[in-house]
Amino acid sequence: MLNDFWLWLEYLPIAGHIGATWWFPLMESIHVVSITLMLGAILMLDLRLLGLAANSYTVSAMSKELVPWSAGAFVMACVTGVAMFITRASAHVLNPAFQIKMLLILLAGINIVLFHFWILRTTPPWDSSSNTPTTARMMAGASLFLWCGVMLAGRWVGHVI
Repeated sequence: MLNDFWLWLEYLPIAGHIGATWWFPLMESIHVVSITLMLGAILMLDLRLLGLAANSYTVSAMSKELVPWSAGAFVMACVTGVAMFITRASAHVLNPAFQIKMLLILLAGINIVLFHFWILRTTPPWDSSSNTPTTARMMAGASLFLWCGVMLAGRWVGHVI
């Protein structure tokens, strides 16, 4: 039953158009640029939380400035990712690299939600300190690890059967 859904996606006229024209490399290019923008913003905030960069900036100011960029870029990456996915949906869902990528995105998303609704609310006492709480540093390290994993798994999607 679920396989029928994946095949239905592949047979959508838009999926055929994307897969058979210059739209696929366009979607792929926008996907890469979006991910780069998103990860650049995430990297800067994570390095700040780890005390490795931008220590003269407060965590709250960096978060306020960078989160909208990373969120917007993530939305664009999702749109372009779905556009590429539907061209070969039934194959992608069986691809171990794609499955790992989706799992890592889910875990990174949980990490982001926990950070924003738990850790970021406690910033006033340590907002301008380069010595952030251990939990914040652990979450920043996990974020870097998870997003690097997403990038690596995504790169493997086209090369693993």
